Amino acid sequence: MRVLGVRPGDVLLVHTALSTLGWVAGREQAAILALQDAVGPTGTLVVPTQTGSNSDPSEWQAPAVPADWWDTIRGQLPGFDPARTPSDGMGWLPETLRSWPGAVRSTHPQTSFAALGPAAASLLARHDLDCRFGDRSPLAALAGAGARVLLLGAGYDACTAFHLGEARSAGAPRERLACAVLGADGERRWVDYVDVVADERDFATLGAAWEATGAVTAGPVGSAHARLFDLDAAARFAATWIPVHRAGWS
Repeated sequence: MRVLGVRPGDVLLVHTALSTLGWVAGREQAAILALQDAVGPTGTLVVPTQTGSNSDPSEWQAPAVPADWWDTIRGQLPGFDPARTPSDGMGWLPETLRSWPGAVRSTHPQTSFAALGPAAASLLARHDLDCRFGDRSPLAALAGAGARVLLLGAGYDACTAFHLGEARSAGAPRERLACAVLGADGERRWVDYVDVVADERDFATLGAAWEATGAVTAGPVGSAHARLFDLDAAARFAATWIPVHRAGWS
């Protein structure tokens, strides 16, 4: 990671596809230790620990469930608990970091982040329910802290920094979502909210355009292709690119 330009003291948002690294002795544990070594004791690592299955069953597609199950699922799906709820589809490295001693996790029931390092608590302190990726989310705090993004074998389709730009885009449409939460009293509730549409289907194309600006440092890490870039700059680029290139956005 140091070869790419990761520096001691960095705040680093990491998206990984661990299988692309090739054989690693110690797997995700070794990868986290290597990342910690790269940013040093004053640096902070952040990973997405999303829980997309905590959502309205009427929208499930892989697989879909019968309509007569929906009310039962809404009534019984466990409420999100930052300390206990495992991440969903994020891979082994984010899940391992989430459970690492000293890790902090944001409170969003669908799009949480976890972090390790001295800035972890402050960066993840605010994550409002109706702001998955916008200005009241950890992504905005990361942008303000000068964080950089490391795509470690992962493609641009995994780049949550683009979602911050999406949330800030002119004419961004909104959608209604639902999930199970735990209240301050520990009571489980099913809630709904409205937020900006999150759609990563064109992020590969957006990423190619972003990379063409020359703002991305790329190179090999093990067998993986890695990319390193400034989070805020990537979000600002996305905020201007999306309204122009995404049909029906504005």
